[in-house]
Amino acid sequence: MRPRTLDEVIGQDHLIAPGKALRRAIEADRVGSMLLWGPPGCGKTTLARLLASHTSATFEPFSAVLGGVKELREIIARAQVRRRSDPLARTLLFVDEIHRFNKSQQDAFLPHVESGLITLVGATTENPSFQVNGALLSRCSVHVLKPIATVALVALLSATLVDADRGLGSLGLRIDDEALTQLVMASGGDARRSLGALERVGLHFRDRLLDAPALGAEELAEALGEASLLYDRSGEEHYNVVSAFIKSMRGSDPNAALYWLARMVEAGEDPMYIARRLVIFASEDIGVADPRALQIAMSCKDALHFLGLPEGKYPLAQATLYLATAPKSGSTKGYFEAAKAVRDRGALPVPMHLRNASTPLMKKLGYGKGYKNPHGYAGDFVAEQYLPDELVGAGFYSPGDQGYEKMIRDRLAIWTARADANDQRRKR
Repeated sequence: MRPRTLDEVIGQDHLIAPGKALRRAIEADRVGSMLLWGPPGCGKTTLARLLASHTSATFEPFSAVLGGVKELREIIARAQVRRRSDPLARTLLFVDEIHRFNKSQQDAFLPHVESGLITLVGATTENPSFQVNGALLSRCSVHVLKPIATVALVALLSATLVDADRGLGSLGLRIDDEALTQLVMASGGDARRSLGALERVGLHFRDRLLDAPALGAEELAEALGEASLLYDRSGEEHYNVVSAFIKSMRGSDPNAALYWLARMVEAGEDPMYIARRLVIFASEDIGVADPRALQIAMSCKDALHFLGLPEGKYPLAQATLYLATAPKSGSTKGYFEAAKAVRDRGALPVPMHLRNASTPLMKKLGYGKGYKNPHGYAGDFVAEQYLPDELVGAGFYSPGDQGYEKMIRDRLAIWTARADANDQRRKR
C-alpha cells in the first residue's frame, strides 16, 4: 500500500500538494540536499523513494542503522567513478535514520555535499537541531513531515480492506467505522503502524466467513492486544510530553495535566521520573505560595516506593491535581539572582557584627560586636544589616500575591516600614 505517485501520498499536503515548492522541485528534478524530519510512519522513506523515481540521478539508498562509514565510502567511490565518466552525472544519496550517525561520522558527508558530488536526502525522527552536525545542517533544507491525520489514515485502511492486489481485499473482511477509528487513533498518526495492526487483524481472522458481520472494537482488541502509545522515553517525544505536563500544571489546568500524566504512565514511563518532576515543580513553580506543595510531592514519591504500580497511579494523580490547582509563584528563582551576585562580586566579607565570636581573640578583633538579637525586641524583629556592604538594598526575593506568599509580602512590608522608621529616627 506504499504510495506509487506523489498524488497518492497522504497527510503531507503542506509539502507536496500541487504548486508547493518541494513538489515543483521534485517534478523539475531540481532537488537539493535536504533533511526529512517527522515522526515514525509519516512517509519519510516513501517520499525519498518517490524522489528517486522523479530524478535522473543515480539513487543510492543507505541505512545509518545497518551501514557504517565503510559502506558510505563505497557509495562515494561509485559516485566519483560516475562523475569521471560523465561530468554531469549526479548521485542522490538517501540516508535513513541519519541521526544514528554521530556528529563526527556525519562529517563524512560534508565535503561531498559541498562539492556537489552527492545530493543528500536524510530522514530522521529526531530534531535535526540537536542530532545533525551544524555544518551539515546549514547545507540542507529541512522539511517537517506531520503525523497523518486520523481521517486520512481511516481512508487508507478502508482502501486496504478492499484492495485485492496490494491490500487485504481477498479476505473479504469488514470492520465497523468506530473500531477502525480506534485502531487508527492508537497508532499515533503512524501509517506503517496502522497498516501493520490491520495486517495482524487480517491474519487473525483470515478464516472468517465472507458474509460475517463487520468486526467491532472488542474483536480488534482480541487480535491486537493492548496497544502501546507513541512515546519514546529517550527521544524528542519524551521531552515534548513532559514539557506539556509541566506547562499544564503551571497554567493551572488540572484536566490537561491529568491527560499528559496518563500519556506518560500508560506508555511505560518510569513513575519515579514523574515524581521527581513533581518535586521540582513544587519548589520551582509554587514555592512559598503553598509550602504544603513540596510535602505533597515528597509524599507522592514515598507512596510510589511503597505501592508501586498500578496503585501508585493514585498518588501520582493526587499530587498532579494538587500542584495544578495550587497558587503559583516563581520566587524561588531568586536563588539564581543571588548566585549571580556571588559570581559577579566574589566572596564578599561577612559584616563584622554577623561573624561568630567563638574565641577571645575574635571578640577582641570585633567579631559579633554590635549584633542585635531579634528575640530581644518587640515582635522578634529589629532592623539590622545582614548583607555585605556592597549589596545593601539588593532584592533577590520578591513574594507574589497568591496563597501564603501574600501573607509573607504583607509581613515583609511591615518589617520594611519599621526599618525605614528607625532610619528616619537615626537621621533626626
